[in-house]
Amino acid sequence: MENFKIVNKKTGMTVFLNEKQKETFFKINNKYKDGEMQYDSYNLTEAKNKRTNKVLDVVAYLAIIGASVLATLLYIQNY
Repeated sequence: MENFKIVNKKTGMTVFLNEKQKETFFKINNKYKDGEMQYDSYNLTEAKNKRTNKVLDVVAYLAIIGASVLATLLYIQNY
């Protein structure tokens, strides 16, 4: 189940909802008023996954760099 952050552009009111609550919220409240969006919607689950993937990428790069440094040191030591 995904979580969302809904922010009212005029008042700055923030609401945290899941998928079903978000659907109900937008059925009750009009998303558009005078052709402009009243609310910004952020998918918090997707944002959390992106942060986790970035951390895993950094760990992978550090592992590659560490392995190459270790291999270089072993090569120098055995030369």
